[in-house]
Amino acid sequence: MTLPPATGPLLYEGKAKRVYATDQVDVVAVEYKDDATAFNALKKAQLLGKGALNCRISALLFEHLERLGVPTHYLGLHGDHWMMVRPVRVVPVEVVVRNVAAGSLCRQMPITAGTPLDPPLLDLYYKDDALGDPLLSEVRLERLQLVTSAQMEAIRDLAYRVNDALRQLFAEVGLELVDFKIELGFTGAGALVVADEISPDTCRLWNRAVSDAQERILDKDRFRQDLGGVVEAYGEVLKRVQGVCPEPRVYG
Repeated sequence: MTLPPATGPLLYEGKAKRVYATDQVDVVAVEYKDDATAFNALKKAQLLGKGALNCRISALLFEHLERLGVPTHYLGLHGDHWMMVRPVRVVPVEVVVRNVAAGSLCRQMPITAGTPLDPPLLDLYYKDDALGDPLLSEVRLERLQLVTSAQMEAIRDLAYRVNDALRQLFAEVGLELVDFKIELGFTGAGALVVADEISPDTCRLWNRAVSDAQERILDKDRFRQDLGGVVEAYGEVLKRVQGVCPEPRVYG
């Protein structure tokens, strides 16, 4: 595997990515792994090709958001598994936007899976694996003092802008954006940007042309539910998205 130029020490390793320093203080290198995890990493597997697919899908979606004026940490690709990004101070709050009821929402509320949510529902979770990433209320968020009220308003606004942009793009290629989670961070200059990744690992995507509740799934739920065909589903998402988006730029 070709490493980005002047790749430095490992800064952080998560479930699906590794982050490395570079010889530039304002650039870090992100390696997308083939690891698949679910249920807070209680279920694990290696899926050959998954990392490269998620890397390219994320690049296409970051650039799409960029063209619509949504700020991200993305700078460009370097090879199949590598993305160059700006370092950010990650907000320890996982932001989830739901357009259709699915997953944990249906386990926590008396609502039928597949129910449209209008307006979309925004949920916030405290990013802490040891605590199981608990759902945050407004009072809990204030108690933790993770963000100011002004920053929280900016987070909500950015999340809904991302939802509008992605929902329209996916609809153009016959996909339903059921829900998604994003991570946000502050750059060194204090700007709030979309970070981490946007891929079938972080989005629920359904094929609008398929009615079967399992066959329509083109996201990580195929791994969670042991449906098989995970890499093939991710490949289908990539094929559709790259059919309507320009080729992602190469860094350097």
